[in-house]
Amino acid sequence: MLSKNSLALASALTITMPVALAMGGSPATDDGAVAARIQPVAHVEVAGSAAKAPGGNRSGEEMVKTICGACHAIGAAGSPKIGDKAAWAPRIGVGLDVLTKSAIVGKNAMPPKGGAADATELEIARAIVFMTNQSGANFKEPTAGTKIASNDRSPEQIAQSACLKCHETGEKGAPKLSDKAAWTQRASKGLDALTKTVIRGHGNMPARGGLADLTDAELKATIAYLLKRVGAN
Repeated sequence: MLSKNSLALASALTITMPVALAMGGSPATDDGAVAARIQPVAHVEVAGSAAKAPGGNRSGEEMVKTICGACHAIGAAGSPKIGDKAAWAPRIGVGLDVLTKSAIVGKNAMPPKGGAADATELEIARAIVFMTNQSGANFKEPTAGTKIASNDRSPEQIAQSACLKCHETGEKGAPKLSDKAAWTQRASKGLDALTKTVIRGHGNMPARGGLADLTDAELKATIAYLLKRVGAN
């Protein structure tokens, strides 16, 4: 039979335990057991992170579906619509190298690399091949390791890709190729002076005719080509 002192001690323990818990205390626990119980909730993994495809290995179709198609599928922002052979014909005429380089540096409303800063030259070329081959071209898709955007552009290629859009039609006040008098007047200033004017831009013509990557030598050769084509001295 318990003594009065034993009963008093038992009662004190019974009262003290809930009070201690209510005040923020906690009973002694097995840390290992707690860790084991919460581990399934606390442990987080990002599914699929290890299986992410390496950069630079997207196909032309993937590039167009995720990036280029935003404009080229519907012809937004003045871009040539996929399948529009008339719109793509002059672009296809300059060749895959020139098209790729133009896309890399950006052109008109299109930002560099179509807005895909992480895209490689190969991916850009693949996207162009995918779009142009549905629009009248017959380009062969380059393989890995192929040098794509070379600097070997002829004056004719440069004129086709940039100058003739305005100079064939007289758009934005540009002198038409058929206007020999207008070109002769400009030629009288000398080839060097004309080149400097095109480098900085003039009137509605943007600097370097809109091709930011065009070198001074390429510009000069292209202007000479246009002067010769119109018969100006």
